Amino acid sequence: MNDSFNLESAVEFAENPEPRCPCVLLLDTSGSMEGEPLAALHEGLRAFQSDLRRDSLAARRVEVAVMTFDDHVSLAQNFVTVDRFEPPVFTAGGHTCMATAILEALELVKTRKDLYRRNGVAYYRPWIFLITDGEPDEPESLIAQAAARLRQEERENKVIFFAVGVGEANMERLAQIVCRTPVKLEGLNFVDMFVWLSRSMENAAQSGTDEQIALPSPRAFPLR
Repeated sequence: MNDSFNLESAVEFAENPEPRCPCVLLLDTSGSMEGEPLAALHEGLRAFQSDLRRDSLAARRVEVAVMTFDDHVSLAQNFVTVDRFEPPVFTAGGHTCMATAILEALELVKTRKDLYRRNGVAYYRPWIFLITDGEPDEPESLIAQAAARLRQEERENKVIFFAVGVGEANMERLAQIVCRTPVKLEGLNFVDMFVWLSRSMENAAQSGTDEQIALPSPRAFPLR
């Protein structure tokens, strides 16, 4: 299975040797997201896909993976370039295993970077974009482990991590876990948020892989 996957990757990178700009969407699908919030999230994902596909270069450079977390962490979509990305549809239920999700997202990014290196593909610093309406329902030791790992990887420039809170998200708790100040989305305006993310990924994908780029401010989309 691994050999088959490696062969598929080698063919993919040979057909599209563009540098890769990986982005993990880390989405809370716990029970509190059921109904209108989840519908708005799906709409935002479709806007993200549509907006990124406008740029032919970004469509071949930006790779998107989607991970969801509730009682468990699920890989809803492994990394694919935007020209092949179809927004997954998921359901909501359960609790919020956010710390586990952060750790698994960091591992997913690490594995992807290893794959790029083995295939001689240049890449940009990966992005992880967390969206939650709650706080982690996990032991403090696990939350502390996730926070420490995330801060270390940010310090070492291995990843760029953004966190967005919606609804009743515990912003104070979120700020204790992530490095950059988390932002609070106004209402359920996921479309504007995902368009902002799309434009930010476009800008990153059009720069050089070793170029220092100014990180965009999330305050460009509607915040509370």
